[in-house]
Amino acid sequence: MPTTLSQSDLPGLDLIHRGKVRDVYALPGNRLLMVATDRLSAFDVVLPDPIPGKGEMLTQISNFWFGKTAHIIPNHLTGEDVASVLPAGVDAALYAKRAVVTKRLKPVPVEAIARGYIIGSGWKSYKATGDICGIKLPEGLQMAAKLPEPIFTPSTKAAVGDHDENVSFDAVVALVGEDMANAVRKATLEIYAWAAAYAAERGVIIADTKFEFGTDENGVLHIMDEMLTPDSSRFWPADEYKVGISPPSYDKQFVRDYLEQIGWNKTPPAPKVPENVIDGTAAKYAEALDKLAGIRLD
Repeated sequence: MPTTLSQSDLPGLDLIHRGKVRDVYALPGNRLLMVATDRLSAFDVVLPDPIPGKGEMLTQISNFWFGKTAHIIPNHLTGEDVASVLPAGVDAALYAKRAVVTKRLKPVPVEAIARGYIIGSGWKSYKATGDICGIKLPEGLQMAAKLPEPIFTPSTKAAVGDHDENVSFDAVVALVGEDMANAVRKATLEIYAWAAAYAAERGVIIADTKFEFGTDENGVLHIMDEMLTPDSSRFWPADEYKVGISPPSYDKQFVRDYLEQIGWNKTPPAPKVPENVIDGTAAKYAEALDKLAGIRLD
């Protein structure tokens, strides 16, 4: 059965970052140990209740996609056995499916977002201004409409508790330089196009997704952190997709909808989440993992 872990505890290892979901430890040899916990964030705020098995599911689906897209771009995985780097006395079974040993890369300070459909913050922006991140879109689009072609809509990388903010491509150029901005945009759209086609064959629409990139000591761009997970993407069942509504999804939209319903103001502290919403969210993640990767953790 899936394990549950709200916060990792690895005595003797140097904890260098505790994010919304992942705990990151330094390892010798310019490596990291990344642990995906069962914490869930919504609207950039960490919720008080974990989703059992979520970290395992995120790690397994990320590893699946990292392997499938290695022909497009290198990734941060080293392939080393997690048990070999855990401190003595730690239950290796708790970390086996939710942790990975990675290269230690220099992060590109941008959330790289690809959108193939108009929904979420993109829909709000379009309704207000007719564009997303400075990209002008055709008039008269409806919610959840497929875009004429996928677009790159970057955002800032917010600290825990802050909100990411959509920015223009020019702002990315100003932040990281033209060559890096172009490389990140190209990689983002190439990976999205490949993954969207792969998912479509399995009855799943990838409406949008968010990637993170880093460079190695030679300046080579890698994809890192997580990849095409229900935390970082909107997955819609193709047979239930309809323009004009927010389609049902295999991701944390389930818990977002609940939080919108109760009128939470989206600032900390986050409210408690009822058991049926926790169970429903876990079921959505498990369904995505099975449909896309053919992996069942139970």
